[in-house]
Amino acid sequence: MTVRILPLPETEPPASDGGLGALSTDKGNLPLDSVGVHATITGLAAGIEVVQGFRNPFDMPLEATYIFPLPDRAAVTALRMEAADRIIEGTLKERAQARQDYDAAIAAGRRAAIAEEDRPDVFTMRVGNILPGERVTIRLTLDQPLPHESASSATFRFPLVVAPRYIPGAPLDGERTGSGVADDTDAVPDASRISPPVLLPGFPNPVRLAVTADIDPAGLPLTEIRSALHVVSEESDGGRTTVRLQPGERLDRDFILRLGFAPHETAALSLAPDESGEEGTFNLTVLPSGDARPSPRDVVLVLDRSGSMHGWKMVAARRAAARIVDTLRGEDRFAVLSFDNVIERPRDLGTGLVDGTDRNRFRAVEHLATLDARGGTEMLAPLDEGCRLLADSARDRVLVLITDGQVGNEDQLLAHLEPRLRGVRVHTVGIDQAVNAGFLNRLASIGQGRCELVESEDRLDEAMEHIHHRIAAPVATGLTLHADGLEIVQGSVAPTRLGALFPGVPLVIAGRFRGSPSGALAVRGTASGGTPWEQRATGIVSTDRAATSIWARAHLRDLEDRYTTGGADGLEQRIVETSLRFGVLCRFTAFVAVDSRVVTEGETPHQVVQPVESPRGWAAPSAVPRAAHATFSAAPAPFAPPPAPAGMPAPASAPPEHAAPSSGELAGAPSSSRPFGTSAGRGPAPRRARRVPALTGFQQELTNVLNRLRQIPEDQRVLYLLGELVPILDSIVQRMEAQYLDATPLATLRDDVRRLQPTSDQTTINDQWTRVLQVLADFTGETPPRRPFWKRPT
Repeated sequence: MTVRILPLPETEPPASDGGLGALSTDKGNLPLDSVGVHATITGLAAGIEVVQGFRNPFDMPLEATYIFPLPDRAAVTALRMEAADRIIEGTLKERAQARQDYDAAIAAGRRAAIAEEDRPDVFTMRVGNILPGERVTIRLTLDQPLPHESASSATFRFPLVVAPRYIPGAPLDGERTGSGVADDTDAVPDASRISPPVLLPGFPNPVRLAVTADIDPAGLPLTEIRSALHVVSEESDGGRTTVRLQPGERLDRDFILRLGFAPHETAALSLAPDESGEEGTFNLTVLPSGDARPSPRDVVLVLDRSGSMHGWKMVAARRAAARIVDTLRGEDRFAVLSFDNVIERPRDLGTGLVDGTDRNRFRAVEHLATLDARGGTEMLAPLDEGCRLLADSARDRVLVLITDGQVGNEDQLLAHLEPRLRGVRVHTVGIDQAVNAGFLNRLASIGQGRCELVESEDRLDEAMEHIHHRIAAPVATGLTLHADGLEIVQGSVAPTRLGALFPGVPLVIAGRFRGSPSGALAVRGTASGGTPWEQRATGIVSTDRAATSIWARAHLRDLEDRYTTGGADGLEQRIVETSLRFGVLCRFTAFVAVDSRVVTEGETPHQVVQPVESPRGWAAPSAVPRAAHATFSAAPAPFAPPPAPAGMPAPASAPPEHAAPSSGELAGAPSSSRPFGTSAGRGPAPRRARRVPALTGFQQELTNVLNRLRQIPEDQRVLYLLGELVPILDSIVQRMEAQYLDATPLATLRDDVRRLQPTSDQTTINDQWTRVLQVLADFTGETPPRRPFWKRPT
């Protein structure tokens, strides 16, 4: 993977401890100056408050954009904006409406903030009209489950940085969907929303980070607390433990706490009734014991050797793959596929499945030992090939993907693979300190397998024991859920596909029930020997209010994945309704907070995109040649800073450089396959402008009208159409006719709009509004707007 680096402008060189990608003044870095994470862990769930502090040291209003991660299983349930003496609670709305409300507020000179989900674990925060010298604080409230890694451990993982992702596909024309450094493509239509600029190493820590976790085992037999990647302090008081991150850490890797437990119940069912008493949420945990009878398997191992896997990740990936090959038996068949932008196989093992003999396993391990990191992450072809190899087998079929998951085309991959995975179990092994857990969990869920995350070589041996259990024969398959005295709400169970049970790997099932919180649930299936299998639990009433939001997030994830893979019509509306009913953010909704106070005169605020850290363990970007310079135009790009005062280094941004492949290594890459950005040192590619033909005076006038129309809130549309648009159209029609120009489309539109009444119903108004936008867009020659980037292609 190669990257784009923005060259330094011709100005004073930065200090020796500086770097590229930060926006800086003598008052500090912009715009984000602090991030706080406070988790309250109770049993196997966590309530989290995330606090983001933004400030503006410039002499003009500022709009800050921050692309940041959150745990992919966490439910975002609230947003609050605090500025000066104002506290504004956010409202969850349908996404298009929330974006319109935000844009209208900024145009009207009001403070506003909006939080949007772009991936299950990648979000965008925009905070607008931050006044000079002002500080704005954003508070997000989350509820998160602690997933089991085994029957005796659970993990609290909080990501702190969005790592650069490989962006395949051909660039799209038209306006970008976001302000990141990558171009939108046909494979990743929102690439510019998931590719923040990146600081070069050596820049002083721009963000104060504080992480605190208060841990209450809530009766569970807690035996240990381990921090995987950070130095922490611990304080214990009356059975509760507080863990604090040491000061001075950077937002460059996941924060991970592992909680160890003594052996406990093999099945547990909690029932949390709603306040109304009419419905409630159940949570069933099943901990299978014992080993399954081995059976012949077909196993395809897919190993990512792309540039982002350089360093310790490549070493760990080779070791993990070799350990998996070594566990195969003579009656098993297997294939090993390593990939970057090409697929390679072990020498002498052919193109199909081979028996798991000592010779064949030796050849495979020999091949793995030669692999190093190079090239781009073209993941679709090797996964498709793996599915093809496993398509016609009557055996237990297993596909194992070992990768850091750093790709942007997750939806494309899942939509393509889902129909090919019928009967194939998919396990994913994520290796990184800032892993793309959202994608790897989604792929494993669709493949009815499990995801194992490895953040260091020290963790690998422990993780491999879990992986060995998961690729072994399952304890039970064909699982179904049965209720006894408890009425389950139809279609509410998450996960939708229960998959299989593996030795020592817990299964968690959540859903909604109606009526009294009493009764039992049983999970039934077929054991490895063909005999019936069942595990049963009787419900215990719980007062855990987070249970419903955690279930809602899991249910929404299932619905979103069904939508991605081509689910039934009406699914989008069901997702929106579920999100709004339970107050949990999803890809079709957004939290928006709008201050009623007008603080500016409505001028466009200066826009800055917060640069993020290079993930820990990634290769450092190359130094920028000093002969290369960049200049800023009078109208800077949205992610550029205001004109710099004398002596201030103008900012630049650069994603971290992966181990760069040689030209020969990339020679076989298809033309549509490209890393994000151009090669280091070439300078930034210009932002692609919207394709609009040369406009006449009338077309330009109506372009301005069209842009204004898109800012009008829904409840003000009829007043604008009758009070402002009709007179404007009347004037333009008269002037065009005076010059013998054809004004028929505009005259017809004017007459149609005049027939509206202030009392017309909203559906009639919205239909007319849509027609107005279309007629004006046709007249001005504007490129038709793309489908909203959060919706799948039609």
